[in-house]
Order: sequence, then structure tokens, then C-alpha cells
Amino acid sequence: MKIIDTHQHLIYPDRFRYSWTASVPALHGKPFRLEEYRAAAARTGIAETLFMEVDVDEVNIRSEAAFFLQMADDPVNRMPGVIAACRPEHPGFAAELEAILHPKLKGLRRVLHTGPDELSQQPLFAENIARLEEHRLTFDLCLLSRQLPLGKTLLRTIPDVQFVLDHCGIPDIRGGGLDPWRQHIRDLAAFPNLVCKISGVVAYCDPQRVTVEQIRPYVEHCIECFGWDRVLFGGDWPVCNITSSLGQWVTILKEIVAGESEERQQKLFAANAERVYRLKP
Repeated sequence: MKIIDTHQHLIYPDRFRYSWTASVPALHGKPFRLEEYRAAAARTGIAETLFMEVDVDEVNIRSEAAFFLQMADDPVNRMPGVIAACRPEHPGFAAELEAILHPKLKGLRRVLHTGPDELSQQPLFAENIARLEEHRLTFDLCLLSRQLPLGKTLLRTIPDVQFVLDHCGIPDIRGGGLDPWRQHIRDLAAFPNLVCKISGVVAYCDPQRVTVEQIRPYVEHCIECFGWDRVLFGGDWPVCNITSSLGQWVTILKEIVAGESEERQQKLFAANAERVYRLKP
């Protein structure tokens, strides 16, 4: 079965600054390049991958986008798209967007879970995100579980932009926190302009309990709420390495959905990604 990984990070500390990794020893100062990703993805079935911005320091946002868009231009790399970083809270957003427009640019992301809750709730933020519709670009929502209700403001205000919820809404899997996360997911799934990325969940597990049984309730709830046409696979490499590996995560997810039809599995692992991120001409 063909797999498209919609959430892969590549880290080049010799080129870009990633201040946030100072609190993550497993990632800090270490390179995670395309060749290492390919080695991690070997024998998983992953055929193509989308680069997801790595929350570089603001001074590197434009250069990160340019570097990986150039990488995506080479068909040998099997990277059909890039999701770039952005700062929609800034008045200069429109000019920054114009500067990085490219056929392989498929969407933007502003990490929200490390900022104040009010960051995404200001009128300028929504006004700038609305600009993405003109260019048919997506916006990835990266929110903590407790912040999920904040997403409603953007989804309601900007109905014509395609949003993607990262990491199943970052549930507290290690602590067994199903509620109120479950209700938040139900509420968000009611917005037709949102899809859910089944990604990142192994990083939120107890490293001693990265199992199908631990992860299944969270994955199945997201699929139940969003339906098979609105879920996408994401590997979240190398962040997944903190507790697991890319190969183990793919194996776990395949086991969770093993009883479903081949058509449904193909939607989750590739077909929905092709549609949402416009990967086919």
C-alpha cells in the first residue's frame, strides 16, 4: 500500500536556528537530514513525503522555505510539497507570503501551542489566514488539547480555507486523558473545512507503553468523528524518535486499521493527502 507522509521534519542545525530544541535533548543540535529520514522510512511503505516546517527562529523562516522548496523541486527526493512557517500575527504577512509562493508550496503553519492563547484570536491573524484561500493553500493547526476550542474561531471565521489539525489535537496519552479531549474533537469535526492528521501520537505516550492498546482509543475516536475522507497519515519524524520510531508508528497504525477495507486504508495513508494538499496535477 502506498503511503504519503504528510508530516516530516528535516533539521539542519548548520543552516537554521531552532531555539525550541534546547528543551528537547534528543533533538537539540543534531542534524536530521533527508538521507536519515529515508533510512528511517525504509520498508515502511512510505513512497512520498511532505516537509513540515520545524518552527525555526523567525529570522530563518524565509530561508527555510526556500531551501526545502528547492529540495522538493528535485523529483529524486520524492517530496511533492512543503508546508512552510509563517507569522500571521504580523502586518507584513502578505508580503512574506508573496515572497515564498511556489508550485510546491502546499500550505503554511504557525505553531500555536507554545504561544499565548490570544495569539490566534486577534482579527489580524484571521485576516491574514484568509489570504490563503486565493492561493489554495492549507493551514495546519497545532494546538494543545486544552486549546482546541480556540480553533473554532478560525474555522468559523474563515470557512473557505482548508485547515488541518495536527497530531490528533495533542491528547494526553501518557496520562490517559480522554476527556474533555474527546468532546473537543467532536466539536471541531463539525466544521467541514477541517481535516485531522493522524500523527504525532507516539510522542505523547509513556515511552514504556508505546502500544496499539495505548494509542487505539485516540486514533479510532478521531476517525469516528472526522470520517474516512477527512483523516491523513503523518509520521512526525524525528519527533517520534523521542519515544518510538517511524517504523514502529507505521506498524501500530496499520494494526489499528487492519480490519478496515483497502479503500478506507488507502484514503488514510495516501488518497486524502493527495486531495487535501493538491499533490496531483
